[in-house]
Amino acid sequence: MNKDIETRQDLEFLLTEFYKKATTDARIGHHFDCLDLVSHLPIIVNFWEKILLGNPMYFGNPLAVHQKINEKAPLDLEDFRRWTAIFSQTVDEYFTGKTAENAKLRAKMIAHSLHQRISEDNRNKK
Repeated sequence: MNKDIETRQDLEFLLTEFYKKATTDARIGHHFDCLDLVSHLPIIVNFWEKILLGNPMYFGNPLAVHQKINEKAPLDLEDFRRWTAIFSQTVDEYFTGKTAENAKLRAKMIAHSLHQRISEDNRNKK
């Protein structure tokens, strides 16, 4: 049986495995073409460490990051659904427990919120 997400090292592992899948995914992989994973990984681990473990490590703006991605290649609902599916599958593959379930729930909530805000931005630009 898999263990729960408990440490920063767990998050580093989870997110490394997630990006291996997401960056090569036929649906969403192109959104990561310009991503410098070496620089990005510590930032996104900080984000999830704050969200899941309560450690105040991240002080950025995820909406602004995704708005820049959207400017290069529009993000639509199916992109967010695919991101969430890959994230949840990766969590399920390696972790089990309360924090793992919370990670999947939070990913869905974050994807929904980002989609709503980006869709609103797109409508306002028309």
